[in-house]
Amino acid sequence: MALAVRVPAELSARVPAEQRGSGRGRDDVRLLVSRGTAVSHHSFRELPALLRAGDVLVVNTSTTLAAAVDGRLGPEPGGEPVVVHFSTRGDDGRWAVELRAPEPSGSTRPRGGGPAGAVVRLPGGARLVLAEPLVPGGGRLWWARVSVEVPGLLGRYGRPIRYGYTDRDQPLSAYRTVFARPSPDGSGSAEMPSAGRPFTARLVAELVDRGIRIAPLCLHTGVASAEAHEPPYPERFEVPAATAALVNAARAGGGRVVAVGTTVVRALESAAGAGGGGPVRAVAGWTDLVVTPARGVRVVDGLLTGLHEPEASHLLMLEAVAGRPALRSAYAAAVRERYLWHEFGDLHLLLPEEKPHRAHC
Repeated sequence: MALAVRVPAELSARVPAEQRGSGRGRDDVRLLVSRGTAVSHHSFRELPALLRAGDVLVVNTSTTLAAAVDGRLGPEPGGEPVVVHFSTRGDDGRWAVELRAPEPSGSTRPRGGGPAGAVVRLPGGARLVLAEPLVPGGGRLWWARVSVEVPGLLGRYGRPIRYGYTDRDQPLSAYRTVFARPSPDGSGSAEMPSAGRPFTARLVAELVDRGIRIAPLCLHTGVASAEAHEPPYPERFEVPAATAALVNAARAGGGRVVAVGTTVVRALESAAGAGGGGPVRAVAGWTDLVVTPARGVRVVDGLLTGLHEPEASHLLMLEAVAGRPALRSAYAAAVRERYLWHEFGDLHLLLPEEKPHRAHC
């Protein structure tokens, strides 16, 4: 779906919350709350009071990689300067990559992929060879073979992926959440699971003290289509047995399952299986699930997420969780009240509509 709102450029969050305003910390952002078409305005630090004992917050523990590396396309000497965005590691050792054109500001702009067989020279003498598009007929992401181990390459020469709406480069720590945990094989997310960014250790402790459970899972996010707003590609994920048990117990006991980020929705709904309505299973592998209003959600009751572009494919997932009228009301309020967009911006909490209590005689 596309929302009939225009987001002014000045509503892009250009630096992290701790570098603007009061500078008091990551959690110094605003929180827009939707319950049906009703909206209310809060600070993110009020989140524990907006949830209930027995609710389960499900978080993504994927760590963000320094996934952007400079390179040269073509034979030596010279060649076309490119920025390689390393998106996803395949089971066969290849990587899905996106080639971008560098901008003088330090960000990048779109560039066509390919052709097959093209060689990109990387720092330290490494080579990358493009093989084929990730999706037949697609042109943005390509499978590529790399002559060295990519986690080590990123650790030495990589930097976080940065888009043009940000003011400057930020350290990798700015793109990692309090929930992030390293993977044994060095895998991670090309882009930050940003809904978890405002959480702090103090806020997590307050949530737990109020009887709200925190349940981890892992989904490694690939490179988003910042300009084209394509549906998500297949991504690697894992839902542990303990998290499946917590989610199933909450559903059975009347608690709400609130996903922290669209990545968590994708993983949980994939773990519920194709049959729908059944329990969440412990599972690890790949998901190509795209959550739409037609498919609906079967596990998730609520969603904490950032504010997405009005044309973004993620809005179909939000519509599946909350309905189109709720989104229209929320986004109109977000623009009117000057909320901030993108990964360093404000948050949106979508909760089920409160049903009025019936009086008993």
